[in-house]
Amino acid sequence: MSARTTIRTRLFAATTVALAAFALTACEGGSDTGAAGPSSSTAATGQAEPSGGSSAGTGGKGAEGTPGSGAGGANGSAGSTASKAPTGSTGSGAASNGSSSGSGSQGGGEDSGVPGKCSASTVKITATDVSRPINHLLLTATNTGSKTCVLPGYPMARFGEAQAVPPVVEESKPQAVPTLEPGESGYAGVLLAAGDGSAENGHTVNSLTVPFDDGSIATVTLPAGGVHVDSSLRVTYWQPGVDLALTY
Repeated sequence: MSARTTIRTRLFAATTVALAAFALTACEGGSDTGAAGPSSSTAATGQAEPSGGSSAGTGGKGAEGTPGSGAGGANGSAGSTASKAPTGSTGSGAASNGSSSGSGSQGGGEDSGVPGKCSASTVKITATDVSRPINHLLLTATNTGSKTCVLPGYPMARFGEAQAVPPVVEESKPQAVPTLEPGESGYAGVLLAAGDGSAENGHTVNSLTVPFDDGSIATVTLPAGGVHVDSSLRVTYWQPGVDLALTY
């Protein structure tokens, strides 16, 4: 074999070895790149798992979620349920109570069986001059309506053009509220003037009005010629009988 052939053979062998080494290196690099892929996938999967656990925790289902998220999810659901159901129940209860309260507040009318206030349109008042005791007038209030009603405590009688009503005799105050059933009467006595003439400002009046608590006013006809009144003018509370009315 010549020298040139020997050199060529050696160069070819060296080139072949170099190419083989390069190919091997390339294969190893590809192998490393391929191995990194599953590693990245695994890492991604590992990161996704906590995220899934957190979602489960938020929903109140996963036991492996973070404690904070899990507690928050469970508490959130419970709070929502509690705030709705009790609120609805309470609202209904309040409405029910409101209706009951309303009915109770309206229970003072005549429809509930409780007597209403007497009025000049349903109660007629008459004035009668009596011989005993002297200087006394008897007022009679008769319920001409169809419903029971409550009289004012006493007749706030206004004689003539007087600017004030006469005072009431406190000793005559009855224990019960003066109530009139249909056709029933109540009585009040009026001391017109002092029997011995010792009072002042004596004069004759020809008109009398008596107001009711509902704002209506009854006009009362006085005996013919009017009545004589002075500064001793007094009235009694409404009484259930004539005798009691004329006692004072």
